Amino acid sequence: MEYSHSDTELIQQPVGYWSWAAYDAVVSRIRGALAAIGTTQPQWWVLARVASAPGGRGRDEVTETLRGYLATGEQTIDEEIDTAIARGWVDQDAGRVLTLTPEGRRFYEEAAALQGRLWAERHEGITDEEYLTTLKVLQRLIHNTGGRAWHH
Repeated sequence: MEYSHSDTELIQQPVGYWSWAAYDAVVSRIRGALAAIGTTQPQWWVLARVASAPGGRGRDEVTETLRGYLATGEQTIDEEIDTAIARGWVDQDAGRVLTLTPEGRRFYEEAAALQGRLWAERHEGITDEEYLTTLKVLQRLIHNTGGRAWHH
């Protein structure tokens, strides 16, 4: 791969542009790949949260956790949970506990395998040390500008 500028020129490049361009490329790739198997990124988040709790997760807990992902919002997450239920991937009991159905488990495993392939694709040629440094630098930029990052 060739970089856009020399090191001397890159150090002068605007981080806002390059962090946006990285976001746009990564999220567009993920969303396109998930759409190709018939789901959305927020539906994937729902399935992943529910799948990670063997006894299920409360709907309110799932909504609370996911509403901050990419500024999605509570209403969108509730709609995506309803869609996952309507598609037969998730059951909700009288206590509002969400669990994966057998079909949901199968689809989750398919989507998780896809996410693993996407992870490997994104990280090709990037060491764990470089990736760690990148995330720490981005978090420091967020902190230095008074921003707020949120995940899990």
